[in-house]
Amino acid sequence: MKRKERHHLQQNELAHTLETAREFFETRQRQIAGVAIGLVVILVAVIGFSLYRQQTASRGSELLAEAMVALNARVVPAGAPGQGEVPAAAALGATGTFATEEAKLNAALPKLKAAADAYPDSTAGITARYHLAGALATLGRHQEAMQAFDDVTARAGGSSLYGRMARLGKADTQAHSGQLDAAIAAWKDLSTTTADDLPVDAILMELARAYIQKGNTEEARKAFTQIVDQHPNSPYSAEARAELENLKG
Repeated sequence: MKRKERHHLQQNELAHTLETAREFFETRQRQIAGVAIGLVVILVAVIGFSLYRQQTASRGSELLAEAMVALNARVVPAGAPGQGEVPAAAALGATGTFATEEAKLNAALPKLKAAADAYPDSTAGITARYHLAGALATLGRHQEAMQAFDDVTARAGGSSLYGRMARLGKADTQAHSGQLDAAIAAWKDLSTTTADDLPVDAILMELARAYIQKGNTEEARKAFTQIVDQHPNSPYSAEARAELENLKG
């Protein structure tokens, strides 16, 4: 008897639960449908954004690759042995071979700019802008180069690898354009970095050379000494020792 009663009670409880659930879904049918639709919309948006990012990265990489082909093209001076008067590709203005470094860089510039501007905040876009800045600097277009280096730093972040490389590039451009004080300030700051991906010994050498150019032999001596003491195995160590001997003389 007790077993039958317990079974009956369980049936009643199940029926009550099902009835409650039915009433809940009936009264909140619109809300549930709205939530379901919202979830579907969010899922579709996430998938769409993911596909867009993949397509953006792919297209950005393609544009960067095209620009790098031009940037890395061969330079064969006119009249070079075995090359004739002017390489055929250079005569046609193609990107295979160029008669001068200037011609090659001028051909690469629009491709690098197109890759940089198409997806400016992507890895490919930042890489393209960094090489664009370097090409501008090599061509002597210092102000444009420094602006491009600043853009790389802003987009990549000052603490990122490309951000630090851009700061180095800008400092070198400043030195070549006669802005030695600004270059020295940048090199001094970068020489204190603890990052393993920056050549601190090379930065110190540039810093010392800038001090020599300004006539500040005391600060130059400090930078050369720092190379010898802190980077004894550096390829710049021998040059730093020689410079220290010259300063003594």
